[in-house]
Amino acid sequence: MNLLDYIFLLLTGLLALYLIWKLISNKDCEEKPCPCRYYFVVAFLVLLVAGLILIFAGWEALGWPFVSVVAGLIPFSLATGLIVRFHRGIHIPYLALMILGLVLIAVGKFGDFTGFAKVIYPIFHGIAGLTIVIVPIVAVSSGKAPGGFIFFAIGGALIGLGGMALTFLSGGNRLLFFSQEVVLAILAPLLFLTTLGFALGMMSMSQAIEEAEAENV
Repeated sequence: MNLLDYIFLLLTGLLALYLIWKLISNKDCEEKPCPCRYYFVVAFLVLLVAGLILIFAGWEALGWPFVSVVAGLIPFSLATGLIVRFHRGIHIPYLALMILGLVLIAVGKFGDFTGFAKVIYPIFHGIAGLTIVIVPIVAVSSGKAPGGFIFFAIGGALIGLGGMALTFLSGGNRLLFFSQEVVLAILAPLLFLTTLGFALGMMSMSQAIEEAEAENV
């Protein structure tokens, strides 16, 4: 890990901290707080902690079973938060699916069932990743979210790309040209750009809500 990696990880942590503050201060939803903010807070809190672990422990921490399992809370919580925000009718079944995925991934990692983990991990991360990309796109195209919310989908695509590359590497393979050297070289800036995409998307949504509330006053 070089100096730029440390800088990008630090910036990612600061941005995650800002988003947590923004969500807690209730700038993300309407007058009545949306439960989605709790899922987003969990995701960015885990992102903040994961970044700090990487800063102090280095890339070796990516191989720790605990880190692999807990890191799943980032896409799973973000995806569930989006479902709560735009498709609340399927909130409970989707949450149950994400919890099931997290439990199965934990069993595969801590139970040393390597083959099982290789199958389960991409399935549930793929579901969460597609949710993070597709839901914002649909929300923007249907007029339920401002155009700037598309940045949230871009952040989801970036985190999905990095996650898939790491999954292939952990299985002894590589995704396209993403060798271990390439993945570790781009991982820190990728995490920062991912968090930046989420931040821009959420700020766009917050601004649109504040403008709508101002018009109704």
